[in-house]
Amino acid sequence: MRVVIQRVKSSQVEIEGKVVGKIGRGLNLLVGISSNDTETELDWMVRKCLELRIFPDGENGDRFSKSIQEINGELLVISQFTLYGDCRKGRRPSFDKSAAPQPAKELYDRFVQKLRESGLKVETGIFGAMMNVLIVNDGPVTLLLEKESA
Repeated sequence: MRVVIQRVKSSQVEIEGKVVGKIGRGLNLLVGISSNDTETELDWMVRKCLELRIFPDGENGDRFSKSIQEINGELLVISQFTLYGDCRKGRRPSFDKSAAPQPAKELYDRFVQKLRESGLKVETGIFGAMMNVLIVNDGPVTLLLEKESA
């Protein structure tokens, strides 16, 4: 499982010109699911996204001292199978490691549900849709989280 995690001042996702998800201060999560991912990788990723300390502590404090939970931030979760695109050979990405749509959607939905169990506001796009994602990156802070199956 791969997640591009971005600290944002705001973010929104649009489909055909209509806003379907919108957040203020928090995290924009672009989520890729591989064909080998299980509940184990999912649980690790949920914990990591909720507990990673990447928010500042006050005006002059450490830039990486609080988690999304500690600031009561918001999450925008977007499915993105292209995170498993392999561009090492040829001129077109290979998506052999991406999960098939149905199992990927099931894991993505469980990922979103587990994030919602934290009590934080969680917005999403629509799985498999063509989306425009507008991001006001804060910092900018962008990290890649990855958990491979054992």
